[in-house]
Amino acid sequence: MRKIIALLLIVGGIAGLATPYIIYTEKEKVVDVGPIEINTEEEKTIPIPQIAAVAAIIIGIGMLAMGSRSEV
Repeated sequence: MRKIIALLLIVGGIAGLATPYIIYTEKEKVVDVGPIEINTEEEKTIPIPQIAAVAAIIIGIGMLAMGSRSEV
């Protein structure tokens, strides 16, 4: 179980370094009067701090190293 979490942290950290932010589109209903409906779409971004990505990689490697030591 620890190995899986460590690998997920490493992969997530690498993905965080490869993509510095996540973009998503939010739809919002502006007007809804009878059969008339007006919607807007707004593109939003969530930044991923590089320090968090690097920390995830380091923690994942540390977990793998600690797991291999306890198995010996």
